Amino acid sequence: MREVILLRHAEALPTPVGKPDIERQLSPHGEAQARAAAAWLASAGASPDCVLCSPALRARQTAALALGAQAGITAQLEPAIYEATPAELIDLLDEHADAACVMLVGHNPGLERLLALLTEGRSDEPRGLPAAAIARLAVTQLEPGGARLSAYWSP
Repeated sequence: MREVILLRHAEALPTPVGKPDIERQLSPHGEAQARAAAAWLASAGASPDCVLCSPALRARQTAALALGAQAGITAQLEPAIYEATPAELIDLLDEHADAACVMLVGHNPGLERLLALLTEGRSDEPRGLPAAAIARLAVTQLEPGGARLSAYWSP
């Protein structure tokens, strides 16, 4: 794997009464953020070989909107992303090491801590990843400090 793209889900509505968090959907603003992420991904020439997405509704909606313009790319649901630790996300990426570029669509604090771990070698003080933000990493090794941030975008 040469590249990892981290996409945090866009802004979501509050948890509906009587429903689990996993069923939160995007707000209208979040839908606009995800479309803006799609435009940025296209302008940056980002074309992942493999897209792994949390099963949470807001993440699935973000992935669908962000990838909508890229023909032939679909997101694979990966339950392990929901509430994952950085170590669990690295293990998941390692399972897809044969892909040149893997995109993870998920949640904080897991994604922001993974970003800090891969780029800074530690995950105790994450650099932050707001709703719909994208971090593009050039990966040397899937280990602490084994990547550099090559691009960052936030709506």
